[in-house]
Amino acid sequence: MRVISANVNGIRATVRRGGLDWLAAQDADVLALQEVRASETQLAKALEGTVFESWHVAHAPAAAAGRAGVAVLSKHPILETAHGLPGFADDGRWIEAVIEMGGRRTMVVSAYVHTGEADTPKQDEKFAFLEAMGGRMAQLIDHDAVVTGDFNICHTTRDLKNWKGNRGKSGFLPKEQKHLTSWFEAGWIDVVRDRAGDVDGPYTWWSWRGKAFDNDSGWRIDYVLDSPSLAARVERHEIGRAASYAERWSDHAAVVVDHTR
Repeated sequence: MRVISANVNGIRATVRRGGLDWLAAQDADVLALQEVRASETQLAKALEGTVFESWHVAHAPAAAAGRAGVAVLSKHPILETAHGLPGFADDGRWIEAVIEMGGRRTMVVSAYVHTGEADTPKQDEKFAFLEAMGGRMAQLIDHDAVVTGDFNICHTTRDLKNWKGNRGKSGFLPKEQKHLTSWFEAGWIDVVRDRAGDVDGPYTWWSWRGKAFDNDSGWRIDYVLDSPSLAARVERHEIGRAASYAERWSDHAAVVVDHTR
């Protein structure tokens, strides 16, 4: 089972930049997308004429048009869906899909955590979302489940190239990092860190501006977290970093994880 998590930075922009072609070439079983920024109709139109047109789709658009939005696209049947978290029902930041493949049922979650802004109401909202997210994850951990997405948090200094310059800023706050730590202590496996080991990166987001991408001055904020039963089936992972700045179709790189069936 190949799962790909990707912040598409707007599905319609991704189509224009060739991102759907790249995703189609990866031969995934499941795509978990963030920042879709589209209505149901707009998403369907974006998928027209692609391999994904015939796939099963679970989509949670945000109530505010052109904002956020998450989706799960599956080559295999989606048996159940649910969206939203307590207090965040219509934010387009959380969607669950139970997928059946080869006689197994796997819960796939696509999450898009707020960017936040330290010492502002935006940060308070981010913390509230993280609390709600942790509560739901506690209910899922004993199942075959994978929680993917753009969490907008670097867990340690290994996950942020310029960590010294970002101390005290949202995305690298100790209070944010504690949420990730609590999930890992509860048994969720950060697949990329588990497989890559104690190394810098691999980063998944780089600013469009300046030489951040060329210098690999990035942030690792996109995650694939497996429940223990699913993590035992991980075979390999890959970060879909573009070969050059000109070939980027998002400011994020996709995270690819293969599991045995």
